[in-house]
Amino acid sequence: DMCQQLLAAEQSTYHNTLLALRGFCSLHAQDHHGALQDFQRVIEHDSPHPSSCIKALCGRGLIRISGGSNYLTALDYITACQLKLEETIFTIKSYVPWNQRGLLLKVLQEEGQMMLQKKRYPGGSKASFQKKQTGLCTFLTLKSRDAPGVFQLASLLVELDSSDEASRILCADALYQMGRGEEAHKVLSLALSRNPQRAPVLARLALLQLKRGFVHDGSQLLKRLIRIGDSSCLLPILDIFQDEDRKLLQSHCRWRALAILKGKQEGAAIKEAIAHLSFAILAAGGYAEDCLLTRARCYGRLGQMKTAIFDFNAVLKEDPRNVQALSGRGFVHLALRQQKEAVQDLISALKLEAGAVIPAILSLKPEAQGLVTGWLLQHGRAALTELVATKNLPGEETLEDLLTVAKALTKICRAAQHHIFYTDVLMANGRHQEALKHLQEAFGHSPAEDFARARLAVLQLQSRNVAGAAAPLSVLARRDEKDLAFLLNFVDTKQQQHLAQAAAQEGKVLMRSHHHEQALGYLSLAVLASRDSPRYLRHRAACLMHLKKHEKALKDMAKVIQGHGCNSPKTRAGDHCCQGLLLLALAQEEAAVQHYMQALQLDEPLALGTISKCPGREALTKTFHKIAQCNFEKQRYEEAWKITDWGLKIDKSSELQKLKARLKREASSCRIH
Repeated sequence: DMCQQLLAAEQSTYHNTLLALRGFCSLHAQDHHGALQDFQRVIEHDSPHPSSCIKALCGRGLIRISGGSNYLTALDYITACQLKLEETIFTIKSYVPWNQRGLLLKVLQEEGQMMLQKKRYPGGSKASFQKKQTGLCTFLTLKSRDAPGVFQLASLLVELDSSDEASRILCADALYQMGRGEEAHKVLSLALSRNPQRAPVLARLALLQLKRGFVHDGSQLLKRLIRIGDSSCLLPILDIFQDEDRKLLQSHCRWRALAILKGKQEGAAIKEAIAHLSFAILAAGGYAEDCLLTRARCYGRLGQMKTAIFDFNAVLKEDPRNVQALSGRGFVHLALRQQKEAVQDLISALKLEAGAVIPAILSLKPEAQGLVTGWLLQHGRAALTELVATKNLPGEETLEDLLTVAKALTKICRAAQHHIFYTDVLMANGRHQEALKHLQEAFGHSPAEDFARARLAVLQLQSRNVAGAAAPLSVLARRDEKDLAFLLNFVDTKQQQHLAQAAAQEGKVLMRSHHHEQALGYLSLAVLASRDSPRYLRHRAACLMHLKKHEKALKDMAKVIQGHGCNSPKTRAGDHCCQGLLLLALAQEEAAVQHYMQALQLDEPLALGTISKCPGREALTKTFHKIAQCNFEKQRYEEAWKITDWGLKIDKSSELQKLKARLKREASSCRIH
């Protein structure tokens, strides 16, 4: 009321002062609208009074906090400080209530920091200045956002609370941006003397020391920062420091990490190197390829595999063709025994730059090398097998990719299987002369190794040398039928027919001279080359029977019987007799009886003649009686009658005749015949 009376008087002396005072009265009475009007009139006056303007700016700043316009609050206080710092301090202490002062200081600190970090830009606030450019409005242009303005704001905050560390840090940051590094260093040194473990202060001092050329001091400060374990404090600092200083920090930290890694390889040293690399990555803005790769390897040494993969992924996100990242991630998957992922990464790296990946694989321990080569060979062999079987490669792989893998394997380890795989890929590529040359270079012109001799034989088949190919391929048939089946894919159909005939003929000769093991190889070759011809399957089954390999012989005869179609009854009857004999040898008597009954149905004279030779009529009749008796006991009378009836056709056994009589008596009430 008093201010209103004085303002209503004719004399306008102290008019702005009275408006500012009335504004604060309204502000304390929670009349923000009235207060803002009074403050605006003072600020926009044509002939502003500095002391009154400072009060009005401070008052308007408080109103803007309640409205959420923190940035404009900071501008008001910066402008007030630029008019007169001491007066601004006095106004805050005199007119701002103590319970609002803490919030005001916090807001000014945060906004000052954001201004230095360039996170505030023109137009960033919803509030706007009046269009009228008169009096103090001209002074309120946004040039106060720069470092000098923030420095004055920080000076104000320090004066209001000299113990507040955040205000001193803000003051040092502003001094740095103003190019006053020595003064910034003094401010930070004073803050550090009060609290030696403050990470934000240590980080800033380290950067300043490096900038001043005091590398040792900077390194020691960084070590202290690492021991504290708070690297997050670097993020806001890096927004404040200039590009050349960030690059200086990055290069220093990278150099320091590499120097540590050249020395001790203990856990503590590696962790320190990781911390320096992390600083370097942060200084680079979050991405520094060489530092990320080195840090990933360090994490791998410490056994932190998932973290290592994260760093490799960061590099590959920016550069999917980065060989070091691909091979490095592959090695991590190797350590985790993740075969599929390891193979995928290593093959991708080999395709891009085999010359860099092979030495990296060779640098691994023997056990790890063996695992890598084993997985690569397994993957390559599976892909090649699918290719020759279906004429298509799985996924996006090509023959050239397989050739790259095969060539790399021969360089990593000169094992026979690697050279054989490389030969196979060349053959699949149609490069037979190259395949022959490599095979002879690796194994000589007369290889002693069975797998190599077999490939030489296949390559010789290109020149129609069927007789010379059968022998080595028969040896492979005894060792690895799957590999032989794979190789026969490189032989055309006509040649396979000739090969099957030649092998079968040689197999028969060897069987007649009782060399059944050798005969088995030739007969297996005949079976594979003829794609399971029933004739050759029968020959091989007979050979297997001589070798007492009844289960394998049984499988061959099962294939023959499955293929029964237009065969004569005599042929089918003979096959069932052979199957029955094999089942008897394996003690599968019930199944054997079924096959003998089928043989008798198809051609009784032939079946009886075969049975007479082996196993003999009397012996087989006993088996028939045993199975018929078993069915009788289970009250399966019809089946028992059937077996008994066929058994009596083989031999008029008294036991079978008695069983038949019992069946008639037991089944008198039901017709079974």
